[in-house]
Amino acid sequence: MEAAFAAICGAPAGRPFVVAQLGQSLDGRIATLNGHSKYINRWAALDHLHRLRAEVDAVLVGVGTVVADDPLLTVRRVPGRSPVRVVIDANGRLPANARCLNEDGVRRIVLRAEPKPTPPGVEEILVRRLGSGGLCPQAMVEALQAAGCPRILVEGGARTISLFLEHRAVDRLHVLVAPMIIGSGVPGIELPPITLVDDALRPTTHVHPLADGDVLFDCDLRFAASENPDHVAA
Repeated sequence: MEAAFAAICGAPAGRPFVVAQLGQSLDGRIATLNGHSKYINRWAALDHLHRLRAEVDAVLVGVGTVVADDPLLTVRRVPGRSPVRVVIDANGRLPANARCLNEDGVRRIVLRAEPKPTPPGVEEILVRRLGSGGLCPQAMVEALQAAGCPRILVEGGARTISLFLEHRAVDRLHVLVAPMIIGSGVPGIELPPITLVDDALRPTTHVHPLADGDVLFDCDLRFAASENPDHVAA
């Protein structure tokens, strides 16, 4: 399992390194149709997620994840420090009482396109929008690097991870697959349609079975992205 963290810990200085993490069922679902997801993945997968948090400078989630799950985004299940907590809040929906904004000595950042009221002690960083209205992944990564956070974990939700994948802003993808078939529900990754399988991403992947049955797929997207440089949405 240490090999799954080697690329993160050994990321070259001077450039950002982005790892995205997704937990899903065998049939690629992250929740049921009504949004229930606790717990598709088991305890070893949760330990892995907390270890990822401990190895990065910042953990990034979309405001939809905050509204739906109200996560703490701290390191609790393994030794290590909690990273900077970052929320994408393009349209000012972030609740002021969200638990990830709690004052606990850890830096907190909100990414927006326009200034909005922000709780005391929480930093606001403005980045450019995409044509679709969301924030530009590359701009977010650059802004966080400039803020002293070059190693970034994109933890959720699925739409945020999919957006980062679509715009080739992920170096490493960790997919934790639970031996469960849900049969319907919320898909984990959704990208723009392609016509040929040849245009699909095919990253170099290492597989690690976890102790309680889940399986980690550690995908190196740097080479896969370079194979298909033109498959990026405008």
